[in-house]
Amino acid sequence: MLEGSIVALSTPFTDDGVNEKTLIELFELHNHSGTSAVLIFGTTGESPNIRENERKRMMELAKEHLKIPVIAGAGTNSTEKTIKLAKEAESFGMDYLLVITPYYNKPTQEGLYRHFKAVAEEVSTPIIIYNVPGRTGVNILPETVARLSEFKNIVGIKEASGNLLQMTEIISMTPSDFVLLSGDDMLTLPIISIGGKGVISVTANIAPKEVAELCKLALSGRYEEARKLHERLYYLSKAMFIETNPIPVKTALSMLGYDMGPLRPPLCPMREENREKLKKALKDFGLL
Repeated sequence: MLEGSIVALSTPFTDDGVNEKTLIELFELHNHSGTSAVLIFGTTGESPNIRENERKRMMELAKEHLKIPVIAGAGTNSTEKTIKLAKEAESFGMDYLLVITPYYNKPTQEGLYRHFKAVAEEVSTPIIIYNVPGRTGVNILPETVARLSEFKNIVGIKEASGNLLQMTEIISMTPSDFVLLSGDDMLTLPIISIGGKGVISVTANIAPKEVAELCKLALSGRYEEARKLHERLYYLSKAMFIETNPIPVKTALSMLGYDMGPLRPPLCPMREENREKLKKALKDFGLL
């Protein structure tokens, strides 16, 4: 069962490609920090701006250097394109696929069911549904998730709706081995308390050991210790969203000495006043 701290990895770029040296450094960081798995091509990794040749090379490097499972983002708002990306990721040996609910075109619940069903029938790699209504404009309901959980290779959901009632219903309506993961660092502890199994985390990019420890404490029922660590991580996690993700986390990694390179348009550098707020958060946490 996939559980614990899963990092939604920020992608280091050069002016004309992926910075492979830094990418390998980040892989090695998570190999030795208690991280349970690494997600590449998530929103935090600037997935819309990663070129086809870069995707292939990053998957090669991930399989070569990571000693923990690799999750590849493979979702688009086209079922046909999603299947193409899913098959490609499977051919590179990715351990899991993260497939977002189709964005902008706002399918119905039946449309969502048919989308994920079509992908599940074309690959055998385990699929994690990604629900983030604030970015996609559509919310997959517990009843639809329950229908999809009947497919043997749809194994979990990354839930970023912020709705704990909805998440409780998902847990109660799906099999015991269906995994619900937090999609929001600031809700990791409460989500684990209702039966979630961990987090796909932005904050784990810069504080991997602490996020992994939070999950470990909560999953083992040591809630008082987990609550104290949750409080400590809260303000750092909050700083990761003072501008649109992944702008702050990539800026933070650069501040910590990683050669992350530029953000790709339409993302742009942080405003100076927010850079100062971010720097303060890193200092307060003891990272700078």
